Amino acid sequence: MTLNKEKNLKLYYSIKEVAQMLDVNESLLRYWETEFPHLKPKTTGNRVRQYTEKDIEQIKVIYNLVKVRGFKIAAARKMLNQNRSGVEKQAEILETLTAVREELKAIKVQLGGLE
Repeated sequence: MTLNKEKNLKLYYSIKEVAQMLDVNESLLRYWETEFPHLKPKTTGNRVRQYTEKDIEQIKVIYNLVKVRGFKIAAARKMLNQNRSGVEKQAEILETLTAVREELKAIKVQLGGLE
């Protein structure tokens, strides 16, 4: 039996790790927890937050609505309540397009060196 090396073996992430992934402050993540009721990371006895991959995906959707698209908190909450699957799909598409753009920029730099 072989291990799936592509799959992330980490089950939980700290608030610091999640904040670094998105380049935001930890306080912003704590604030979003109060504003978006569906965002509830697991906490230990010492009140240490433990974020799962699902929690991180939800945070990315919120990030897309608030930071990228410029929605106010109330509008983002309303969008999530009315059409969660549509909003999640839009965030996924935007993330894919951003990754493609970065890859194309890297290819352009490589091709520029060939001239």
